[in-house]
Amino acid sequence: MPSLSFAAPTSVDEAVKILAGASGMAKVLAGGTDLLVQLRSGRMKPELIVDTKRIPGMIGIREEGAHFVIGASTPGTVIYENEALTRAWPGIVEGMDLIGSEQIQGRASLAGNLCNASPAADSVPALIAARATCVIAGPSGKREALVEAIVTGPGRTSLAKGEFIVEFHVPKPKPHQSDAYLRFIPRTEMDIAVVGCAVNVTLDTSGVCTDARVVLGAVAPTQIVCDEAAKALIGHRLDKETLSKLDAAAGRACNPITDKRGTIEYRIKVAGVLARRAAAIAFERAAQR
Repeated sequence: MPSLSFAAPTSVDEAVKILAGASGMAKVLAGGTDLLVQLRSGRMKPELIVDTKRIPGMIGIREEGAHFVIGASTPGTVIYENEALTRAWPGIVEGMDLIGSEQIQGRASLAGNLCNASPAADSVPALIAARATCVIAGPSGKREALVEAIVTGPGRTSLAKGEFIVEFHVPKPKPHQSDAYLRFIPRTEMDIAVVGCAVNVTLDTSGVCTDARVVLGAVAPTQIVCDEAAKALIGHRLDKETLSKLDAAAGRACNPITDKRGTIEYRIKVAGVLARRAAAIAFERAAQR
């Protein structure tokens, strides 16, 4: 078995060169809360680990014009302690805050949670609902992609050899726009989602929804952007009929599996319930802005 090598580059170009030149499997260490567990269990056997945290800009949150820029290795504690981001996108912060314990929060990152490519990743649905993008560095330079374009299946991403995520761009909310993220787990904390749901809405001054995104997690091989559920909200206030249509649309979008956490039928039912609850929170938050 080949030995495991470790590199800690101090620039994006150096990191790309190291990753692109790897002869075997190379993995990026952003936070390490998933990768280290996989290494210890033997599920993952890379030949090279590349720690990106020493690269300037990989950790931290800043505002640039109409966007928040979040470094790919920024840990959860930094994210939920950022007052501006928490005010702007409470749902994004809620998703990140649900990952593991306080100790895990000191390491877990948005890029790691995304690129681990779990259908149940808690930080991903709200990022997608906010139409966030990620900046990817690679041998051909930098490119920008929607967050929903990264995960292609359980444990699989669209990133090519030598590529890694540098930062996330999250647009600032419009007036009367807000979001919410909810998940259901079998235990009270520190478990993997049976279902997750993010809802992002924009309202007019009368409370009618003018734009919406509904994103489901843990009910398909990848996160689902549920266009039908969004259409159930747009043009309507959040009344009983609208909630009923949202519930049904969320259920129809699901393509889950049965496992020890829940059956197919149970996940479909919970998806509709969470969509209703997350929408109610998002509508209330948006109306207060």
